[in-house]
Amino acid sequence: MTVTHDILGETVTMPVDVRDGSSATAIFDVDLEAARALAPQGFEVVETAPGRAQFALALIDYRDNDLGSYLEVGTILFVRPEGGGEDGTFITHLPVTEEFTCVAGNRIWGFPKSVESIEATTTDTTSRWVLTMDGELVIDITVPRGGTDEMPPMPLASYTLIDGRPHVTRFTQGGAGSGVHVGVPVALTLGSHPIAKELASLNLSPESVLLTTWTEHLQARFEEPAAL
Repeated sequence: MTVTHDILGETVTMPVDVRDGSSATAIFDVDLEAARALAPQGFEVVETAPGRAQFALALIDYRDNDLGSYLEVGTILFVRPEGGGEDGTFITHLPVTEEFTCVAGNRIWGFPKSVESIEATTTDTTSRWVLTMDGELVIDITVPRGGTDEMPPMPLASYTLIDGRPHVTRFTQGGAGSGVHVGVPVALTLGSHPIAKELASLNLSPESVLLTTWTEHLQARFEEPAAL
């Protein structure tokens, strides 16, 4: 049976496909208790080492997507359901630049999307992203760009809350022109917005970056969410 959603007068047919985009991810080593303070009820943060966890910033330029073309910044915890279950992600904030994908993300998956100001500029070797909300700087980050690897579609899981009930969304992500960068400098400035202060509670800094990734031609597919 085909599942569809009516979003702002348009029909979105599941699954949702991303045919092309570029994506950067910065993975940070953070304090476990600080990460736990941001986690939703019903989930536990994945402990990567004694007293430590990981946190991710995802920076995505969707060029060809069923939900349109837009920029997106995600702040991401790695969690599992309390009592055991599959490791996955939980997105704490998901600013985007267009209304349609914002409404679709909220209604279909429960993703915490909001329409904000995001500026992305690239050079041959770097990608800089500046997120501003309510007229205040949230984050200004520059990450390395580039790679030659092929990344086959990888099955992943993202957790959300829809009307207070936990759900899981299965998705795949892969692409071409991928690279993993370790030890390559990252520039990072946090602003004065409340979300910036939330990120500051994790002590995010260039020194806490474990690695960054880049995919020049991202492809992904997002399924209908399922209640836990």
